[in-house]
Amino acid sequence: MRLQLTMAQSTRLARVSANEPVNADNNLPQRGAVLAAALALPGVVAAENAPTEGLIQFKYLWYHDQQPGLSRITVNSPSVYTLLPVGESWSVEGAVVVDSISGATPRYHTAISGASDMNDTRAAGEFKLTRYFRRAAVGFGLAYSGEHDFKSTSGSLDVRLASDDNNTTLAFGTAFTADRIDSSDGTVTGETRQVNDFLVGLTQVLSPTDIAKFNLTYSHGRGYFSDPYKLVDVRPRLRNQTAVLTEWNHSFASESTLRSSYRYFTDNFGVKAHTLGFEFAQGVGSGWTLTPALRYYTQSAANFYFGPTYDPVLGPPFPPGYLTNPPVYSSADQRLSAFGAVTVGMRVDKRFGAWNVDFRYDYYQQRGDWRLGGGGSTGLDPFSAHYVQLGIAKSF
Repeated sequence: MRLQLTMAQSTRLARVSANEPVNADNNLPQRGAVLAAALALPGVVAAENAPTEGLIQFKYLWYHDQQPGLSRITVNSPSVYTLLPVGESWSVEGAVVVDSISGATPRYHTAISGASDMNDTRAAGEFKLTRYFRRAAVGFGLAYSGEHDFKSTSGSLDVRLASDDNNTTLAFGTAFTADRIDSSDGTVTGETRQVNDFLVGLTQVLSPTDIAKFNLTYSHGRGYFSDPYKLVDVRPRLRNQTAVLTEWNHSFASESTLRSSYRYFTDNFGVKAHTLGFEFAQGVGSGWTLTPALRYYTQSAANFYFGPTYDPVLGPPFPPGYLTNPPVYSSADQRLSAFGAVTVGMRVDKRFGAWNVDFRYDYYQQRGDWRLGGGGSTGLDPFSAHYVQLGIAKSF
């Protein structure tokens, strides 16, 4: 699995915008990258085939997000990933990443007056050991992530089974994550969260040019899901999430591949989300590959999200009726609102023998009125982000 670095970096970026460990697209709790890889659907390589080459890969990711009149968060994130075959039946994988984050983040909705300066550094390490059998592979992963106000430890187990003709692969995965939250301002001390994840997946070769994938994931979380840095942010201490992902890859004779995907997500917070994505990888000769990408995301608001209409006595960020009839749960977090989002990107790869260099740029923007079918949350400024990633890898 060679996606660990990207997963590690995007895991951190998912937490940047709102000071809260949720994913910007699907609001999933934070995971370690090895854990996420263990729960990922297996790729084209047959499940029983141990790697015959090693790989070392360096990635550098720069991220910046903004809203009108407010330049918000910047992240610089270098990371290193290594894959090593061990004998004929084992492989070892490891990754380390260090994130440096700085900027200003609004405390509620998009009010600049509520913004606060922040600087933070996160260090994370990941390890995975895989044993390969004739028609199966079993992997065990560990991950740790630490920063001044958040610690996360995770473990995972995945099993992949292949048919005799290697055209069908079944995947089963489970993982456990334990988090500790201690806010830097002392408002929250010793809070914890535990999350169990489960996956069932299927990869099917349909023809010499077509591969289909399907997976079903379920997550059961309990503990602290609120944002300690926001006023009036109280969320349920139980979160169940279900997601269905389908993928179809089709290769053309002209050294090109179309990768398409659809994902449906729902949870007991009331969020329902759809993601539709396309990538088209085109070889252009001399080791060059160009891959434009397009993705559309839409979600409904959480049941306890409230918009920028405030109590006439207390004012922002308190919702109407907060004094007379305070809600059990409430949040002004914009990423729990109803919105639609579009991501456009381009990746360029160049192979030099055993070396591969890649560059990728993505631009993301979300707006309430881009929600599918209308009815998005109102009164919020558009949110946009830039991702720039450079990678260098060598097989040996």
